[in-house]
Amino acid sequence: MLKRFLYLILLLYSTAQAAALPPAVTSALKQAQIPLQHTGIVVWDADRTTPYIGINSRRSFNPASTMKLVTSYAALNLLGPAYTWPTDISTDGKLHDGILDGNLYMKGYGDPSLNIERFWLLVHQLRQLGLKQINGDLIIDQSRFRLDPIGDFDDHPHHAYNAHPAALMVNFNSTTINTAIHGSEIRLTAEPLPSNTRVINQLTLDNAAPCSEWRDQIHSTWQADTRQLSISGTYPAACGDKTFAVTLGDASELVAGLFSTFWKNEGGLFNGKWHTGNTPDDAQLLMTYTSPPLVQAIYDLNKFSNNIMARNLFLSLSEADTASTAKSIGIVTDWLRQQHLDFPELVLENGAGLSRIERIAPDSMAQLLRSAYRSPFYPELASALPIVAVDGTMKKRGKTDLVAAHAHIKTGTLDNVKTMAGYVTTQAGHQVIVVFFINDPHASAGGPAQDALLEWIYQQK
Repeated sequence: MLKRFLYLILLLYSTAQAAALPPAVTSALKQAQIPLQHTGIVVWDADRTTPYIGINSRRSFNPASTMKLVTSYAALNLLGPAYTWPTDISTDGKLHDGILDGNLYMKGYGDPSLNIERFWLLVHQLRQLGLKQINGDLIIDQSRFRLDPIGDFDDHPHHAYNAHPAALMVNFNSTTINTAIHGSEIRLTAEPLPSNTRVINQLTLDNAAPCSEWRDQIHSTWQADTRQLSISGTYPAACGDKTFAVTLGDASELVAGLFSTFWKNEGGLFNGKWHTGNTPDDAQLLMTYTSPPLVQAIYDLNKFSNNIMARNLFLSLSEADTASTAKSIGIVTDWLRQQHLDFPELVLENGAGLSRIERIAPDSMAQLLRSAYRSPFYPELASALPIVAVDGTMKKRGKTDLVAAHAHIKTGTLDNVKTMAGYVTTQAGHQVIVVFFINDPHASAGGPAQDALLEWIYQQK
C-alpha cells in the first residue's frame, strides 16, 4: 500500500512540472490538438543527477520503435559489440570429386544481416570448397528459434515491416519490388523470390493523381500453392520509379529459392527438393559463414528502424540452445534489475516496438539512456541513432532548425503513437537526454512539438 501511495505521489509530481515546458512546445501541442496529459516528456542533462523537465514522466506509454533502444543497449552488454552470428552448412553424406551424395543442411542462428549480397557470398564460398553437385535435398534448419504463433499486427500483413523473425532468413524475410514506368505501362521486377514464382502485374497507372501516400494504394497477394505474387492497385505516374518491399511469410521458402538460383548461377548442379528439418548430431560441418559484428546490426536496425532485425536480435538474447521470446523477456528484465534499472511498468513483447502492448515510462527510458551514456558502450549506441537532418529516419526532419546535425534521435511511429528518444548536444557542448512520447489520436501531428523541444534544448547553455 505504501509503495502504491509513493508511486501516485511521484506520478502527480511529474505531472505538476508542466510549467517548465517551453512555450513553443505547448503552443505546438495545442495547434496539433494533443492534450498535455497524453504526452510524456523528460529532459535531463546527462551530467546532472535529476532531470530538469519531467511531464507525466512516470506514466506508462506505448513507446513504438524507441523500444529498440532497450533491446540494443541490452544486447551490447549481454552479447558484446563484437558478437557474431554463425550460419552452419553441414551434410549427412559423403563428398567425393565435387559430388555430394547426401543432404545439405543449412542451420541459422538468427543472423539479422544476411542480405542478398552476403547470401550470394555464402553460396560462392560453398562452391569454392570444390562442391559442384548435390545429389540429396536442401534442408533448412530453423530450430534455433522457438516461435510463438504470430497474428497479424494490422491490415497490411504483407508490408515488409510485418515480416516474421526466423533463425535463418535472407533479405529481412522480404522481397524487394521495383516499379519502372515505360510509356503508358508499369514494369515490375522482384527479388528474391521462392522457386518458380510468377509475378502478376495488375497495377494501373494514374496520370492525374499526385505522388502522395502511394504505398497505401498498392496491394500484394501471395498464393503459396500456385506460386503467384499479385501486385494490384493504382500507381501515380508522378511518382516515377519507386522501390518497396513485401513479405511472403515463409522465410525458409525464400532462402531455398535464392539458394537454388545462386547455386545454378555459380555453375552448381542441384536436382533435389528442399524442406525444413533439424541437422543430425553426427552431420559433418562443411563450413560456417559468419555475420558482421553486432555493432553493425545495431547501427542498421536503429538508423532505419528495421523491425525484423530487432526481433531477431531480441530472440538472440536467449542463452539456451533454443531461443524464445519468453526467455529473452526474462533475461532482459533480470539484466535491467542487475543494472539497478528497475522499471515496474515495463512490458516487452518482441523488443522492436511493433506492438500494441509494449510499455515503458519516459523516466525509465531516460534512465536507460543515462545508464548508456555512463557506460563503455555509449559510442556504439549513440552512433547508431539517426542524426537529425542527416541520416536514417531523421534525415528529413530539422533541416532548417538550429539542432540539425546536433542530435542523435531514435523515433517511433504507430497509429496514435509518435515518440522520440535520444541525445542532444547543446550549443554549449552539454549532452542532454530527451524523451518525448505522444499517445493520442492526433499523435501524427506531434512532430512540430517534438522538433520545437529539440531546438529549445540545443539553445540551452
